[in-house]
Amino acid sequence: MRKEDKGVIIEQLTATLQEYPNFYLTDIEAIDAETTSRLRRECFKSDVKLVVVKNNLLKKALENVEGDFSPLYTALKGNTAVMFSQVANAPARLIKEFTKDTKGEGKPQLKAAYVQESFYDASSLEALVNIKSKNELIADVIALLESPAKNVISALQSSGQTIHGLLKTLEERK
Repeated sequence: MRKEDKGVIIEQLTATLQEYPNFYLTDIEAIDAETTSRLRRECFKSDVKLVVVKNNLLKKALENVEGDFSPLYTALKGNTAVMFSQVANAPARLIKEFTKDTKGEGKPQLKAAYVQESFYDASSLEALVNIKSKNELIADVIALLESPAKNVISALQSSGQTIHGLLKTLEERK
């Protein structure tokens, strides 16, 4: 590969790293073509961008991005594919779903991840699956805020029906 080509690839990777706040380093070595196509389709459905990279080029791209990504450098061995996503847990759920038939032993295999400004290693897949996305957290907060209001409205409606029933009973006695 020519030096100019490497420079272009590093620039593209740097731009992609700046565009996506979350990315997962995965091992997809020895996956056959059919499984790779299925993985790419699932990534597309989940709005996850899958890119196979050379480790040295990814390392240089990480060095170009603001911040210290040195904890990820140890994972840059062997074949590496990067899963970029706007949603923090989407790639983790995809990896878990894709490897459920092999009880987590199949490929793709998590090597490391950078999610919500934190670093995770290969053993953190379950924790990453359980991370809530921004939209899920907003929905939880809204549900918590709505709950007391719903209880008050429910109590007022039921007490109104009780008072109405009591007045009706008193009226019928006369």
